[in-house]
Amino acid sequence: MSNQGILYIVGTPIGNLEDLTFRALRILQTVDLIAAEDTRHTAKLLKHFEITTPQISYHQHNRQSRHEELIQRLESGKNIALVTDAGMPGISDPGYDLIKSCIHRAVNIIPIPGVTAVITALVGGGLPMERFVFEGFLPTKNKEKSERLTSLKNESRTMIFYEAPHRIQETLKDFGVTFGLDREIVLARELTKLHEEFWRGKINDAIKIYDSDRLPKGEYTLVVAGCVDTITLSEEEVKIQLQELLNQGISRSQASKNLARISNMSRQEIYQLTIKL
Repeated sequence: MSNQGILYIVGTPIGNLEDLTFRALRILQTVDLIAAEDTRHTAKLLKHFEITTPQISYHQHNRQSRHEELIQRLESGKNIALVTDAGMPGISDPGYDLIKSCIHRAVNIIPIPGVTAVITALVGGGLPMERFVFEGFLPTKNKEKSERLTSLKNESRTMIFYEAPHRIQETLKDFGVTFGLDREIVLARELTKLHEEFWRGKINDAIKIYDSDRLPKGEYTLVVAGCVDTITLSEEEVKIQLQELLNQGISRSQASKNLARISNMSRQEIYQLTIKL
């Protein structure tokens, strides 16, 4: 067991090469082999940083035939770095299968954190980020896509999706049907690159803007606000619920924030009520 190699799960830049960490650079320089989703794509990264470590392809179409080969190399003591074209391996790519196989075979794995489009879009989007759910790419078949979106109709957490540019128009219209045209959305593209763009607004406005044949290139990361059910509470009812939250040890700020989501009063108005209690 001690003579086994290590599978390093290495995060690589999603655009700007300066986002490669010092630790990731050292690992890529010192492992015996790099298993890459696209060796031609990764070759550009390796050339930029003058890394001469040999590569082997590991992608959606050859993962089954490559599995045993990579596992055997690891078990014989070779260290391998798993990389995807951009971001963290295993997220919306076949890396998960190899990671799972290594765990099953008791091969040590060490993740080397890096940038991901999910978190980059979330923190730059401006929608609530304390609770979120990542849905990746939606199914391409209409029935399966509709079922997935319907299951998310009442999701209260911020939702994050990946989408290809040629499907963005259709997906936005599907969002409008399922989530409502007034739901807040952020469309992020070309993240960390020269032409990085964040579009923020309502789904209805996004449909109008992107309903054309001249769409920007690059995959999209879509950040959609969660469902908020608004109810009408009297000032006295709000005070009662506020007092209950405060009695539970919740701060005035957090209590105001929680109630603002389920009432027709703003966070500032509710906070003023906490002062009067």
